[in-house]
Amino acid sequence: MTPLEIAANACVAVSIFLAGRNSIHTWWTGIAGCTLFGLLFAEHRLYADVLLQVFFVGTSVLGWWRWARGKAGAPLPVTHARPRTLAWMVPAGVAASAAYGALLFYSTDAYAPFVDSAVLVFSVIAQLLMMGRRIESWPLWLLVNTIAVPLYASRGLHLTALLYAAFWVNAIVSWLWWRKLARQQAAGSAPAATGAGSVAPAPVEP
Repeated sequence: MTPLEIAANACVAVSIFLAGRNSIHTWWTGIAGCTLFGLLFAEHRLYADVLLQVFFVGTSVLGWWRWARGKAGAPLPVTHARPRTLAWMVPAGVAASAAYGALLFYSTDAYAPFVDSAVLVFSVIAQLLMMGRRIESWPLWLLVNTIAVPLYASRGLHLTALLYAAFWVNAIVSWLWWRKLARQQAAGSAPAATGAGSVAPAPVEP
């Protein structure tokens, strides 16, 4: 366990907690944590994860804007993804995981390239759904966390593995909470945002 791993885990833990509470401040805390994780994974030759952190930083900037102003200048509501969207995303994720894993296997010294690639690809899909405030991002995060915990533990990143185990629990809680928010919004009875730590459906301040 190094100071870099501790700092990365602390920032991302705060970001994930805020995401589950539907707070817009998940994005800037995520940018800090993903930058640190990128450096950490590079040290451990988890190259797919390094690329994933770069993607997270970029999409966090866009997600920050979309949550605040993504619906005609208004905060983006919590909604379900369309079934046809999920119908192509999941098979595409499996195919992309296999293809990128093969690329890493034959061209780098990556550790567990196919498992590492699955973490990358399905994290990308979950992040895209998260940017749109889609409820289905949470079951995909459950899948990612299930794969990531043994991967990181096998590389001696025990604090990171423990954090992802906590994320697994948080994803279940957040999944249920976002479903409740969507029902409240549909009924027109969602509570108003109250500030930085608000769990309201649509925080309005970045």
